[in-house]
Amino acid sequence: MGPTATGKTDLAIYLHKKINSEIISVDSAMVYRGLDIGTAKPNKELLEKIPHRLIDICDPVETYSAARFQQDAYLAINEIYDKGKIPILVGGTGLYFRALEYGLDKLPEANYLVRAKIEEEAETEGWKYMHSKLGKIDAKSAARINQNDTQRIQRALEIFEITGRTLSELTEKSKKKSFPFAIKKI
Repeated sequence: MGPTATGKTDLAIYLHKKINSEIISVDSAMVYRGLDIGTAKPNKELLEKIPHRLIDICDPVETYSAARFQQDAYLAINEIYDKGKIPILVGGTGLYFRALEYGLDKLPEANYLVRAKIEEEAETEGWKYMHSKLGKIDAKSAARINQNDTQRIQRALEIFEITGRTLSELTEKSKKKSFPFAIKKI
């Protein structure tokens, strides 16, 4: 795991050549077809020689969540183990790695109508106000979320709007499914 263009893919390919393995991409941008620029996605020639799973699996108009990644990665990992090979996970999306290793909280799926309503209010009132609003609803989450982190503010407000329960309440009661495999981090 690490930032774009730091040699992660080169290291994965080196390891792949040394051990009986398959590579799984852990990158939130590489799942999308056509998003080749700015992602350091392996070129077609390399992908033909050394296939990488979870690259170019959906169109940019589709939503691809950490929960979907977790399901897809678990399936790929099990298939690779069933072949007697070792999965090599490589990428820079920390949320996806955390979803695998520590599991995900049981939260409702995104509701785009609720999100649009929150965005509309934020355009009128500003995100600083929205953070303050979150603080009145869910002080624990507001204390944890930076007032400039509009995505997390929006998600916390969205969850409250959908469920009537706070993000902090739901995450405290959630039973996460942790990674059932041994991990070696490089």
